[in-house]
Amino acid sequence: MKLRFLVLSFFILCSTSLYAGTPNLVQYVNTLQGTNSSFDLTRGNTYPTTALPFAMHTWTPQTGQNGDGWKYQYSKNTIRGFQQAHQCSSWSNDYAVFSLMPVIGKLEVHEDKRATKFSHSNEVAKPHYYKVKLDNNVTTEMSPTERGVHARFSFPKTEGSYIVLDGYTGASMVKIIPKERKIIGYVHNGRGLKDNFKSYFVVVFDKPFINQGTWENKEGKISAGTLTGEGQGIGAYVQFKDGEKVQAKVASSYISPEQAELTLSRELGKYKKLEDTKAAAEAVWNKHLSRVMVEGGTEEEKATFYSCFFRASLFSRQFFEYDKDGKPYYFSPYDGKVHEGYMYTDTGFWDTFRAQFPLNSILHPTMHGRYMVALLDAKDQCGWLPSWSFPGEAGSMIGNHAISLLTDAWVKNIRTFDPKRALDAYYHEATNKGPWGPANGREGWKDYYTLGYVSMPRHGEATAKTLEYAYDDFCGYQLAKLTGNSFYEQLFARNMYNYKNVYDPSTGFMRGRKENGEWLPNFDPVEWGGPFTEGNAWHWQWSVFQDIQGLIKLMGGEKRFTAKLDSVFSVPNTVKVGSYGRMIHEMTEMVMANMGQYAHGNQPIQHMPYLYNYGGEPWKSQEKVRMVMDRLYNSTENGYPGDEDQGQTSSWYVLSALGIYSVCPGTDQYVIGSPVFQKATVTLENGKKFTVEAKNNSKQNVYIQSASLNGKPYDHNYIRHADITAGGTLSFVMGDKPALNRGVKEENKPFSLSAAGGGQAIELGKK
Repeated sequence: MKLRFLVLSFFILCSTSLYAGTPNLVQYVNTLQGTNSSFDLTRGNTYPTTALPFAMHTWTPQTGQNGDGWKYQYSKNTIRGFQQAHQCSSWSNDYAVFSLMPVIGKLEVHEDKRATKFSHSNEVAKPHYYKVKLDNNVTTEMSPTERGVHARFSFPKTEGSYIVLDGYTGASMVKIIPKERKIIGYVHNGRGLKDNFKSYFVVVFDKPFINQGTWENKEGKISAGTLTGEGQGIGAYVQFKDGEKVQAKVASSYISPEQAELTLSRELGKYKKLEDTKAAAEAVWNKHLSRVMVEGGTEEEKATFYSCFFRASLFSRQFFEYDKDGKPYYFSPYDGKVHEGYMYTDTGFWDTFRAQFPLNSILHPTMHGRYMVALLDAKDQCGWLPSWSFPGEAGSMIGNHAISLLTDAWVKNIRTFDPKRALDAYYHEATNKGPWGPANGREGWKDYYTLGYVSMPRHGEATAKTLEYAYDDFCGYQLAKLTGNSFYEQLFARNMYNYKNVYDPSTGFMRGRKENGEWLPNFDPVEWGGPFTEGNAWHWQWSVFQDIQGLIKLMGGEKRFTAKLDSVFSVPNTVKVGSYGRMIHEMTEMVMANMGQYAHGNQPIQHMPYLYNYGGEPWKSQEKVRMVMDRLYNSTENGYPGDEDQGQTSSWYVLSALGIYSVCPGTDQYVIGSPVFQKATVTLENGKKFTVEAKNNSKQNVYIQSASLNGKPYDHNYIRHADITAGGTLSFVMGDKPALNRGVKEENKPFSLSAAGGGQAIELGKK
């Protein structure tokens, strides 16, 4: 490992001048981070994505069978294709997929028969470039554009050089045009798609075909010489002269074949060689990654940081294209029509409202503003605010967190949308249940309004839903208050304290509650499921983002509150499988982490280490967040403590490594932790720079001794968004022992509804 980073450091030092002074940070990124995953144990559930930031299409090698959510697993030793990919979760599979695979010798089209062994020692996995030399001596290389890929297949000097196009799992069409060295067609695969959803593709090769044909992937039947085919799993193959080196330029469109051709010309037309596309993609990523320049720390910490920053820069995905005049437009996955403007997709807000979108609000406010408009356009097109878009609305998980995104944007002065339109959309969401999953509309909404909580057993995961609905109602209240909408302000104000109705003082935990007010019997805080979502009472205790001071009061004051926080890390890591009936991967990951009941591999508890800031012991937050980063993240195939989840788990690391975290999106505050690096410089979209300095920082010196903001003493345990976007320097002096008297006054505490710490809600969003 030491040798690896010595070589890496030398390469970076030698190549920092490649792009007019932009450091070659892309070399720190390992896109294999988190790929050593399976159904039973997740170390990220990622795949080696070759893509540009927030690109519409990405490309990846494929080790899994068609339709398998685990499309690439580090433990596998064969590759069966190189595929267009969009997957944001192994649990939801993929859509609009097709693949290309080089084959030598006898033509084999079926995915199992064409699968070829490879070794990771012959693999290069970077954002801008993927390369693998298969054991049969065929080398495949790929470099991305936003809606396409430039590939090169180098065949050995043996008989038979084929490229097989696989139409994947659903309907497909192919047309081979030998005179133009081209294959065109479409695929229609994925879940919950509109009938007219198609991903139109065009593949142009730089070498002539000597044979071609179509095939279907159910039985592997080949139709030699046939130029067209349409149906289930229809693919194509083309043959080149033996030992050829073949380039393929690929682009896809959801709008039309003509748009695919236009995109191919626009994005790849000027690049004659793969090296040209590779250099352009590398320049894009180096510019993107240099938006956050870190200094100090170990080489492994830098590799972990930039690998996470890469993952945080993939979702939400562009779902728009540019017409012949350069204007954005898109095929809507919600109503199946073409609209002008911007659309984004492939994210689950239950995960990403917490850190991924708050990070975007700092780094990409223009994109963030477009996203807010797209949210409301999506509501008009399908009747509901999205909660889990993939690419249309799936309604997965719980909560109505689109309102969190909208409110968070508004308080951070990203005001591209009509707040009344947003509040109307949220009111509809909060008082109805949609036709899809539990987060499409509000499952249990009648209970929530009449009882003040969602009841068990009538509604599964009821306590978790109550907690998240209360937070969402705070966001609705906040947006209404800031925009002078008294009707919605009063309406949502009545419900944002509903978390109190599921707290049982006799046990000191949030609990499931029956319709008649009785608590569910046989309570055990380590039992998973039932009233909770992918967790237990230890995890869901803290999901009161909007009112931690109110939670502190419920729990008997600061000493009891911080003692309970301590207990999360110190009690046994015992699991009772509860309603799940078996060990799910999140349970296994918590046990493996060996940090008590702290389960960072899933979202509900990820903000919890920061809560000591609210209870008068901020030094413990500093200790715990550094411990989590150091023990649970790295840059390898085992790099995550659970599902990476569309950039959320990575964004947690990126923000935390900078020394801040968004405990309560919908406010303008980031709570302070402990930065990893001696210095981190964020270049903002407005051209200003915000710098976090941590003098004397090291793995031992994790405690803040003193702080200043732009040269003035700073004792708050939070920083406002406007202080970041204004540019300047947040400076810490670090030490190896807690500074027990720093940041402990009431005015130093972050925002809570029930206390003045950090300012009342009316002040949020003001500069």
